[in-house]
Amino acid sequence: MRINVLLVGAAAAMLLAGCSSSKQLSSSGERVTFTDQQPAKECQLLGNVTGSQSNWLSGAGGAESSSLRGAANDLRNRAAEMGGNVIYGATSPTQNIWSGFAPLDSKMSGQVYKCP
Repeated sequence: MRINVLLVGAAAAMLLAGCSSSKQLSSSGERVTFTDQQPAKECQLLGNVTGSQSNWLSGAGGAESSSLRGAANDLRNRAAEMGGNVIYGATSPTQNIWSGFAPLDSKMSGQVYKCP
């Protein structure tokens, strides 16, 4: 009986670990780059976009770098869907007082440009 409980617990833990992984980068998202320099005049501003990574299953104590990587991947994927290939001025909101109590989503925002 004890072995069955351990097996069920291990299976549940692996299932939850798989659900809490960060968002994957799409093939079109791989072609989107970040820059901290204003894009050239021949680049077209497509708009602002926000990417996010849910931290519900990983909790507030989850790996911050993994959460931000997932948000960055989501941002790059969304920029590619808009037809962009450059993200300028990407920022991530700072942690607030609720971050220590609740597993809030990680977010990253930036301006999307299409450059030749």
